[in-house]
Amino acid sequence: MLRLFLHRLAVSVPLLVLVSAVTFILQALIPGDPARTLLGVNASQEQYLELRQALNLDAPFLTRYWDYLSGVLQGNLGESIFTSIPVITSVLQRLPVTLTLMAGSAILAAAIGIVLGVWSATRGRAVSKAVDALSMVGFALPNFWLGLVLVSIFAISLPIFPATGFTSFDDDPAAWLMCLVLPWAALALHGIAAIGKVTRDSMKTTLDMDYIRTLRAAGVKRRSLVWKHALKNSGVPVLTMTGLTMIHFLSGTVLVENVFALPGLGTLAVNSINNHDTPVTQGVVLTFTVLVIVVNLAVDMAYTVLNPKVRLS
Repeated sequence: MLRLFLHRLAVSVPLLVLVSAVTFILQALIPGDPARTLLGVNASQEQYLELRQALNLDAPFLTRYWDYLSGVLQGNLGESIFTSIPVITSVLQRLPVTLTLMAGSAILAAAIGIVLGVWSATRGRAVSKAVDALSMVGFALPNFWLGLVLVSIFAISLPIFPATGFTSFDDDPAAWLMCLVLPWAALALHGIAAIGKVTRDSMKTTLDMDYIRTLRAAGVKRRSLVWKHALKNSGVPVLTMTGLTMIHFLSGTVLVENVFALPGLGTLAVNSINNHDTPVTQGVVLTFTVLVIVVNLAVDMAYTVLNPKVRLS
């Protein structure tokens, strides 16, 4: 297992370098100039050139990228062009909000999706068709649109939850939970649909296997047969889909955080892109990439628990 972990970790290093290079190139291609944005339209040409030199924007592209990469290898992600706050500080301040949003949505999606999938696999065609319909709706509805609908219904028409904003758990746990219910729901629907469908299909295949018939003939109770034996042996595709769903949630947080005005990495990314704040954009993208790597590593480690053949290979 340790060898598998180290191998996956080593493969991830070139990915981080590639992502940083692509992000740097795309950021350079975006129309606009950070120096002009900082100074405004009334600044003189001399002020403009001085600021570009101070920000190292007049250096060749490859030189700027190498300077940035050298700093990253030393643990320095640079400073924001606009606020002069270290990028690592901004990322660490906002990371807990994004992780809370992603983790809560993943737990909600996995719990409801697995229950729906098992239920539809054991309760007949009517329930199975209902899960298919839910899957189609979940795949079709964009999470930002669903967020706006939820705000319109449950924050404006029925003022149950706050429409926007975020309260820290340390300040008020109840308010913290209330401000996250709608974002969790908006982000989780796609995951519920995907996990529910995969669980249903995998469970149906497992329940038709010979060893399940043998256990049933031996008098094993239905609840134990379904939840202990069949679900465990259906776990690999369900785990795969859960991991893919969590990665999908990372991109979804960018939109959902902006809809609900949550101070996470998603809103930080949008603001930095609009302001051409390249160091902050790079820091957010690298953080998202690291989170994707961590999710994939966690899924790989979980595979070894569900399927010993992976560990032996």
